[in-house]
Amino acid sequence: MPPAPGNEPRAGRGDRHVIARRRFLRLCAGAGLGAAAAASAPTLGRPPVAPELHRAETERGRPGTPDWRLGSTGPPDAVTGYADHVSVRPGEECGLHVATTAVSIRVSAFRVGWYGGTHARLVWRSGPVPGRVRPAPRLLPATRTVRADWPRTLTLDTDGWPEGAYLLRLDADSGHRHYVPLVVRSAEGTGRTVLVHAPATWQAYNRWGGHSLYGGALGAYADRSLAVSFDRPYDGNGAEKFLVYEWAAVVLAERLGVPLAYSTGIDVHRDPAVLSGAAAVVCLGHDEYWTPEQRHHVTGARDAGANVAFLGANTCFRRIRLQPGATGPDRTVVCYKSAYRSDPCYPSRPALVTTDFRRGPGADPESSLTGVLYEGYPVDAPYVVHAADHWLHRGTGVRPGESFDHLVGVEYDRVTPGAPVPDPLEITAHSPLVRAGTRSHADSAYYTVAGGAGVYATGTLRWVEALTAGTGERGRDHGMDVRTRAFVTRTTENLLRAFAEGPAARHRPAPRPNAAELYGAG
Repeated sequence: MPPAPGNEPRAGRGDRHVIARRRFLRLCAGAGLGAAAAASAPTLGRPPVAPELHRAETERGRPGTPDWRLGSTGPPDAVTGYADHVSVRPGEECGLHVATTAVSIRVSAFRVGWYGGTHARLVWRSGPVPGRVRPAPRLLPATRTVRADWPRTLTLDTDGWPEGAYLLRLDADSGHRHYVPLVVRSAEGTGRTVLVHAPATWQAYNRWGGHSLYGGALGAYADRSLAVSFDRPYDGNGAEKFLVYEWAAVVLAERLGVPLAYSTGIDVHRDPAVLSGAAAVVCLGHDEYWTPEQRHHVTGARDAGANVAFLGANTCFRRIRLQPGATGPDRTVVCYKSAYRSDPCYPSRPALVTTDFRRGPGADPESSLTGVLYEGYPVDAPYVVHAADHWLHRGTGVRPGESFDHLVGVEYDRVTPGAPVPDPLEITAHSPLVRAGTRSHADSAYYTVAGGAGVYATGTLRWVEALTAGTGERGRDHGMDVRTRAFVTRTTENLLRAFAEGPAARHRPAPRPNAAELYGAG
């Protein structure tokens, strides 16, 4: 297969982009967190000029590869592996660490996209690589962290790989397969919509080796890991969180043809440059675990004019810290949760203690950024449209009070009286529910800020899942149907197209504050 277009030369930026960047860096420098990252960011960048847009369009127009799906995973030891980077720039090397009972494996790199409805394209494939059985994982007792620490099996040279979200498929000669997710990230997102993937959340739920941030070998919370490592495979098919909560949104964004940039929460934590001058920032699906630096950088981008979309619920709920691992920096996700008094940062550095953002020490509820506050789990309830005439719902044909069964779940957010919420804010969907015998609501909400940015939160974890409801693509729709898929798809299209145009407050109707109407004065 011929190589795809690679990383392109940098070009100068117009005055508008220089002004936006200067404002963004001033915002970053205004707080202790993230100031060093802002100072180290490159001073030159490029808007998505016509040649770059042409290359992206060329990539979208390439024929896809229907045979990208996994098939049989086989027993747990059949074939599995992990990458020693969560993301790379085009042309950077990445190592794969593989264990298998097969004689040999091949590795196929599929870039996710629309591709005429095939949803992925084969960009690269290896020759046969000898298989090796690897030793059992290590358990670091102090934090109950599982690490595989396997030697590198092969090195990927990503020269010529287009920016994007990738599934590396490990194909064993036994017929069994396993995915390894990888993001080929963008250097910057000037004028583009930045899709932010959530590997820290993927890793938090990863049970490979018997431990996650939720439970130990016997499933008990008390025996959970206090830190989890990227130096191990993901459990199950290897890419479950990406496929359930992010994949369909990537495919939709690529189909729309809006200018896109790709990043991860870990990259945004390290360096906010990809957000500088961005038209929009999209947090995909389940994005629960954030560092304070990541939150500060996304907030700074919003205040500099970048629209922000949260296509899930429970976003920015856990405050984490990144530490080195066996294969490099930022390979360990630390989150003590309710055991935060055992965190080495307690009490000397309260802003870095790894617990919920809304909890002390250093309490900072996520609603000041998202507009909504996570309330609970589990629920299954209809999604009820409140502002049917909102621009987000144009073309859907919905009426006030119209509902969509099962769209609220399994976690949800709401506008919470007493929590810090930006103003003006409009609740666009207000969905009654009952959780653990208590009546409440889930909310979708939209607000704008003085810099012109618009921010939208769906308030339900099933939003991205609904994009494939009724298609049989994933095999579980929670009872959602094609009518729900049509509504969510059109609303998401309206959102992405509008946000790609730049600060939404300047070209879309202003929010109509209604929280007091729905919840009282608080």
